[in-house]
Amino acid sequence: MSALPQSSDAPHPLQILQEVWGYADFRGPQADIVEHVIDGGDALVLMPTGGGKSLCYQVPAIARQRAGRGVTVVVSPLIALMHDQVGALHEAGVDAAFLNSTLDWNETLDVERRMARAEITLLYAAPERVTTPRFLELLDGLNARGKLSLFAIDEAHCVSQWGHDFRPEYRALTVLHERFAGVPRIALTATADALTRADIVERLQLQEARQFVSSFDRPNIQYTIVEKKDATTQLLRFIEREHEGESGVVYCQSRKRVEEVAQALVDAGINALPYHAGLDAAVRQKHQNRFLRDEEAAIVMVATIAFGMGIDKPDVRFVAHLDMPKNIEGYYQETGRAGRDGLPAHAWMAYGLQDVVNQRRMIDESPAGEEFKQVMRGKLDALLALAEAIDCRRVRLLGYFGEKSSPCGNCDNCLNPPQVWDGTNAARKLLSTIYRVQQQSGISFGAGHIMDILRGKSTEKTQQYGHERISTFGIGAEFSEPQLRGVLRQLIATGALNVDAQAFNTLQLTEGSRAVLRGEVPVRLRESVSQPAARGSSRRDKRGGGAAKTASAAAAALDADGQKRFEALKAWRTEVAKEHNLPAYVIFHDATLAAIAERAPGTLGDLQGISGIGEKKLTAYGTEVLRVCADASR
Repeated sequence: MSALPQSSDAPHPLQILQEVWGYADFRGPQADIVEHVIDGGDALVLMPTGGGKSLCYQVPAIARQRAGRGVTVVVSPLIALMHDQVGALHEAGVDAAFLNSTLDWNETLDVERRMARAEITLLYAAPERVTTPRFLELLDGLNARGKLSLFAIDEAHCVSQWGHDFRPEYRALTVLHERFAGVPRIALTATADALTRADIVERLQLQEARQFVSSFDRPNIQYTIVEKKDATTQLLRFIEREHEGESGVVYCQSRKRVEEVAQALVDAGINALPYHAGLDAAVRQKHQNRFLRDEEAAIVMVATIAFGMGIDKPDVRFVAHLDMPKNIEGYYQETGRAGRDGLPAHAWMAYGLQDVVNQRRMIDESPAGEEFKQVMRGKLDALLALAEAIDCRRVRLLGYFGEKSSPCGNCDNCLNPPQVWDGTNAARKLLSTIYRVQQQSGISFGAGHIMDILRGKSTEKTQQYGHERISTFGIGAEFSEPQLRGVLRQLIATGALNVDAQAFNTLQLTEGSRAVLRGEVPVRLRESVSQPAARGSSRRDKRGGGAAKTASAAAAALDADGQKRFEALKAWRTEVAKEHNLPAYVIFHDATLAAIAERAPGTLGDLQGISGIGEKKLTAYGTEVLRVCADASR
């Protein structure tokens, strides 16, 4: 770690890190960020999920509070998760609180009084509360006494219309800079391309802020994208072959689809729960709690994008998409919820022609202005290019965020390089068929009918419209339907073909069609990728004969006695977590339990220096941990 200033009013941040969290050192750019914020600088932090963003404001909050500078206000968009965030800080010995609608009036008044007396180190609140007159008056009082220390704006991409999760209430946060210009601010997000980043800076008035951009790479995540055929069956096959008995998240576009897929998984013997905005709030909370806290039965959450932001569960082994997201930022944010513990995880997606059509239609039919639609089309095109890629997925993904990389060896294209074929001829024949059909009939038709004509398939429709007499009928008989659908996806993705949502998803030629028809633009495609990879071909399999189960992944290297101690510690942790109404990982992460089990401690001194055991946890749990280890060793 780089040297940080020592002074009477600024405790050394490394000392705080070790004392409170039990971590030996900062990771990546954390030390520089912490130093900058402790010194009162503004910061914009882009760091991938699981990279340790929270410490970037929690350590400065503690340091500045100990130096007499008062309360840090954390703006968080998710009321449902503030409880766990604050609970985790309490476990570490930090005085934190939240203000949200789950508190009754007396509880709210108590928090406000403690906040006004600057007794709270970190206060969590949603943006719509932070900008109310009552809350701003509280901040005025603190600021007048020099007790308003720092503003931390989490999930900062929510302020941008270009981001994947725009929330209008974030726009009002400009009041923080205007009203409290002398109070430093740190804005944090896991996902923002250059356009979104610039918008965050402008909207939150962070022009003078120092930007810290970490690598977007999550090397432990294996990326796989397959051609959609029977998506639910494909998903079942994927879970059963790769992630049986493990926690995961499955994203679907509609509430109805969420319910259908969750039921299909349950029928197949998988512990699955639905989550979407149409469910009663109490049901949503119950399902979320089971997902986060039920260690005895790994849960697969089937959800719309209403679920996920701020989910800190470390042992999510896979994230699957049954429908294509709107853009790469959304895809990256959602897949980033897998493997937060650094162990191997999987990002799997099935997509097809209808996904392309649906996303295009949603953009075209939105009430937004043409400039916004053009940006959204560009973002969708980038995601389509990732899905159709025949080279390394990770290189494409990181390249979107402006980061150069080399082939990763841990995506489907690297592990099983796809067979590639030249689809230029097929593309020209498809476009020629569309042109001739429109010429002959004066109307447009959908993809299925165009492919029937090209492949020479006689149907009632081809006979009705006389399309068996046009010159291109049957000239593409050598192409399979999956091949032609792949060609159509790429033509739509590159703008060489348009789907008219107002006319029953019919195909329309565009200005971009000409270059393809002339043969000036090559169309190279992957062969069908819907077939599952052979078992044993993934990096996960190479590392140890199949997907390691959540229950023992962190402890895989332990000997038999160590495994016994680890399992006993997990059982003990589950009981403690239930007593405290917190997820088990808030008490101790699996990696910490594995380190304890390996060391086989006999004294409290033996527990010191284990990553994840700070002073408060050593005092609170040390004796019980020793007892559990001793009992397991008998």
